[in-house]
Amino acid sequence: MTKAELVKTLKEQAHLATNAQAEAAYDELFAILAETLKKGNAVAITGFGGFKVVERKARKGRNPRTGKEIQIPASKTVKFTPGKSLKESL
Repeated sequence: MTKAELVKTLKEQAHLATNAQAEAAYDELFAILAETLKKGNAVAITGFGGFKVVERKARKGRNPRTGKEIQIPASKTVKFTPGKSLKESL
């Protein structure tokens, strides 16, 4: 599902007057999620799942073209864990 499809569905199901209102709600939701995760806090959406920032350690890898060993630096990424209701619905 694309952003446009999500915005259209949000407009219909939330009974919003315009696509612009639905898109503003969509944008604000994801801005809040991103800002919360940037601060290092987890986001839990009951029944859906949770997002949290995890740190990856530095590690060795291989360049697939040359086979040469390379050093992959430590980094942060977001991990999603589905909630019980979501798991059961699948």
